[in-house]
Amino acid sequence: MAKLDCAIILAAGEGTRMKSDTPKVLHEFAGKTFLQRVMASVSQLHPQSEAVVVRYQAQRVAEAASSYQDDAIIVNQDEISGTGRAVQCAVFELEKRNAFQGTVLIAASDMPLLDTATLSQLLEAHESNGDAATVLTTSLENPFGYGRIIRDPDGNLLRIVEQKDANASELAVHEVNTSVYAFDAKILSQAIAGLTTDNAQGEFYLTDALETARHIGHVGVFQAPDYLAVEGVNDRVQLARLLKAHNVRVCEEWMRAGVTIQDPDTTWIDDEVTIEPDSVILPGSYLQGKTKVGAHAVIGPDTTLIDAEVEGEAHVERSRVESSHIGRKATIGPWTYLRPGNHLGEETKAGAYVEMKKATIDKGTKVPHLSYVGDAHIHDHTNIGGGTITANYDGVHKNRTEIGSNVHIGAGNMLVAPVTVGDNVTSGAGSVIRHDVPDNAMVYSENSQRMVEEWKPAWERTGARSDDSTDDSEGDFMDDRTDNRSRGSRPSNE
Repeated sequence: MAKLDCAIILAAGEGTRMKSDTPKVLHEFAGKTFLQRVMASVSQLHPQSEAVVVRYQAQRVAEAASSYQDDAIIVNQDEISGTGRAVQCAVFELEKRNAFQGTVLIAASDMPLLDTATLSQLLEAHESNGDAATVLTTSLENPFGYGRIIRDPDGNLLRIVEQKDANASELAVHEVNTSVYAFDAKILSQAIAGLTTDNAQGEFYLTDALETARHIGHVGVFQAPDYLAVEGVNDRVQLARLLKAHNVRVCEEWMRAGVTIQDPDTTWIDDEVTIEPDSVILPGSYLQGKTKVGAHAVIGPDTTLIDAEVEGEAHVERSRVESSHIGRKATIGPWTYLRPGNHLGEETKAGAYVEMKKATIDKGTKVPHLSYVGDAHIHDHTNIGGGTITANYDGVHKNRTEIGSNVHIGAGNMLVAPVTVGDNVTSGAGSVIRHDVPDNAMVYSENSQRMVEEWKPAWERTGARSDDSTDDSEGDFMDDRTDNRSRGSRPSNE
């Protein structure tokens, strides 16, 4: 790998075409921001110093950059616009720190797929050719918005022309500037010294520095073998297109690794997701963050996993799972919501319309349907009846519920935390359990059932009156109402 002494990452732009109050470089791509992805790729080259230039929402971008790499040098660009000015500010700061020397890599941070391999190839070409500077280029079918690479008859770089400054013949060129460069530090320092704003946008263009570099030494060109690696994002249309192209590749890689993906067009997989062979991903599934899927697991359809761990042979169907562990052969869904902090053991079940939060469900335990389990531990081989709720919040604190092994909780139970239910307990349907229950007990709460027979008026019991009702029938109706009042139409308070 070629040696890299210094890296400058340009993250000062607003990205007006994104139409967003979020700086362009902080938009997400497959689980990470643009800036995070570029910084990670550059960092793997192990530069001696790495500077990030910020301007628009400077504090926000600077905080993000520092969170990605705590030793990154944050450089604030002043009010003078342009990539050339951004590099000037970075060079001044690095020179003050005695950190500006050798080979310098300059990279824009709006290329979310910029990878270490491409950057390494650029540096190797720069070093082997002994160039004063080397430009990373690519060829695009639609080069709109990019600076064009203009070569002389011998194929050498003649100049780079920005879109707004290009004439018709220059706009017809498909080879474009990626805004990634390798420079000799001394030559870069000289080249940026004489930049001017004599252009259509009135900015300091970094590309103008290449003209100066050409008079000092040779400026080389290295064309990226994969255009996606260097394609920039200027608006949300480009973002969607690039993300789709990337996701297709990700799905293809997993399929070649032994994963069945029934419909790659509706399956989205983040870069840090891991999937073991023989697992099946059904349509409409989103695997995000650091999700892990074990062998022979089935995910989907219509399922979202975020930082989830699904062990082998488990099945998660039409559900949302966040930061939770799902054990081997467990069954989740349909329509289950696992909020963060759950741990479901082997052969467990969280069925239809079940919500869980910070719950531990031990081996073989089932919560089949229509239940909420929060801040609870349910031991092994217990069955929770439908409509059960662990009432974990008292208005101030979250409290724990503990349910033992081999317990049968009846339908429609409410367990008011903090409460402990021992092993081998059976509870009656509709019980409200407020106090601890010992092992081997039956528990139920008595709820009186009262009835009022024939409480409706006679006309309502026999059907609505006809439109041709007579005065006599109206009198009967009044009599019915009176009689009904005498019998009592509501339950008594006795």
